[in-house]
Amino acid sequence: MSTTPGKQRTEPGAPRRPPRPPRGPLNAVVYAALLVVGLFEGLIGSFEYAQGPAPLASLGFCALILATCLLAGWGMRSFGAAVLPAVGWIVASFVLSMPAAGGSVIITNTTAGKWYLYGGAFSAAIGVGAAFVFWVRAQPRPRLRPRQGEPAVWRVWRLGLRGRGPPRYGRGPSPAPFP
Repeated sequence: MSTTPGKQRTEPGAPRRPPRPPRGPLNAVVYAALLVVGLFEGLIGSFEYAQGPAPLASLGFCALILATCLLAGWGMRSFGAAVLPAVGWIVASFVLSMPAAGGSVIITNTTAGKWYLYGGAFSAAIGVGAAFVFWVRAQPRPRLRPRQGEPAVWRVWRLGLRGRGPPRYGRGPSPAPFP
């Protein structure tokens, strides 16, 4: 068993968990970038969905938003990372599909337009759902082993599921519960 300071304790032959992405300001920048990627995919797709044979470009944009949601959820190992590109795509695409005051429409009621809007929304939902099931939900839960000489019941306290610490026999009053 490795007991190097600052490193996780691992048992020989135990599977190693993939490293978690960094938390903090970098995380916020990455989430904002994922939202912007979804907005740009929706913006570009709204103008280019009808290029080439009728539904081929539309299906390509549907596959693109599906891949973006899947890869974002996999890369960040979070549900929010999979949702943000989908939200950006839906906002951009559906806002641009509404008729303007002058009567012009960007996404028309054609086969390619329907495939782009409905297929893209379905692809985004599938991508978000798959990211949730495969990467976010499948992460192992933290388990604590009892410390040397510690009753196993105290693990509940160490996990933060109780407001008070372990009983203090003969050491004065117990501390006040956490707020």
